[in-house]
Amino acid sequence: VGIIFKNGGMGGVVALSRHWAKTPRQGQIATAALGTVLFFDDYSNTLVVGNAMRPVTDRLLISREKLAFLVDATAAPIACVALVTTWVGYEVGLIDAAVKNLDGFDQAPYLIYLQSIAYSFYPLLMMMFVFMIAAGGRDFGPMAAAERRARAGQPESPDTGPVEMAEAKGLEPAADTPRRASNAVLPIVTLVAGVLVGLFVTGSGTSLMEIIGSADPYRALMWASLVATLVAGALTLSQRLLSLEATIMAWCAGIKMMLLAMIVLILAWSLAALTAALHTADFLVLILGDTIPVGLVPATVFIVAAATSFATGTSWGTMGLLFPVVVPLSWAILVANGVADPDHYHIMYSSVACVLSGAVWGDHCSPISDTTILSSMSSRCNHIDHVTTQLPYALSVGTVGLVIGTIPTGYGLPWWVGLIICAACLAILLFVVGEPVPEPAASPSAADETQAGPA
Repeated sequence: VGIIFKNGGMGGVVALSRHWAKTPRQGQIATAALGTVLFFDDYSNTLVVGNAMRPVTDRLLISREKLAFLVDATAAPIACVALVTTWVGYEVGLIDAAVKNLDGFDQAPYLIYLQSIAYSFYPLLMMMFVFMIAAGGRDFGPMAAAERRARAGQPESPDTGPVEMAEAKGLEPAADTPRRASNAVLPIVTLVAGVLVGLFVTGSGTSLMEIIGSADPYRALMWASLVATLVAGALTLSQRLLSLEATIMAWCAGIKMMLLAMIVLILAWSLAALTAALHTADFLVLILGDTIPVGLVPATVFIVAAATSFATGTSWGTMGLLFPVVVPLSWAILVANGVADPDHYHIMYSSVACVLSGAVWGDHCSPISDTTILSSMSSRCNHIDHVTTQLPYALSVGTVGLVIGTIPTGYGLPWWVGLIICAACLAILLFVVGEPVPEPAASPSAADETQAGPA
């Protein structure tokens, strides 16, 4: 990630979207699409999309609040459900530590993660909702007022002050570095392909699920990331975009971005060992096992995760706190109710998904969230304006996902039916509550395109 930022590869991907965006609606779709394409890390996604698309959205008279929402709402949701991201190793590591001592449940951690994606209603629905808003040209709540102000010629909030993005400066390419999308696409494709190959090489069995379930995702991710790094470095050096020293420094900057995550993961493993030694899950089963209906376990987990994430402002910290307790608790409740069988494994998958979904939901609503703050900074948007305009959208998607998705699937509704119904409800909500945002009185000048360079 550090290398393909510094060698201009990500700038090339951004440039492709700039050429296509000519209207406010196209600009929003391009921003959302770029946020979805940069799926491998939420921090990187936020910093790149916000800084790169801000000149474009300003020129198209799209409010900074809308840009911050598009950036924030496509960062963590896509990073937490995509198959190859910086989140995957962290999540699988937490799941692995939580399921090691479960009697009667022997599924591989990576397979549990894959099964849980289908029940991650909030991330999936938020990505759908983002494109509904971008393509539909409708908004509601404070966001509608911000968009009307922007269409009148003032995309920036009057309260916005100067903000320095020190995090992004270390990875900004030089002004004379060519922006070639291939320098980002090839390493990413190598990474994805390498992980898939690694899973098949390290796995065994006759079916796809058996192969992936028995595979070693750690080794696959490690080798794939190494090969992708070598490809990125080779492309950079062969085109003389950076010196060997600058390439290594960009690589080190990428490592630095993940240092805090590694510290949190180590502490999470420690917490998992501590809760196991203290029999925390056994205690919770003793006091809650007879009071929480099996079907409501995932919904309860979602609410607890959302509250924890909102209060702490970190989805990763929330996952580290809850996975060691929630996973054994969910399994113990199934055992206590005599339904610890494959027909009810969806409760376990949904509980895992609800830790993740609730953490992201609370993260989106919290004014002290790291990604929320980064979204405001990279978009140069007043932070409180970003929180107040995004909150109604996050609450709407989260409520629909919880009430119409998570709770019914806990009682046996197929996940795909719940997802379709939730998406339909959000579309109806946007059409009924949302109000059309007028197009600019005059089309943005093509001459302004020259201002859409790197921030």
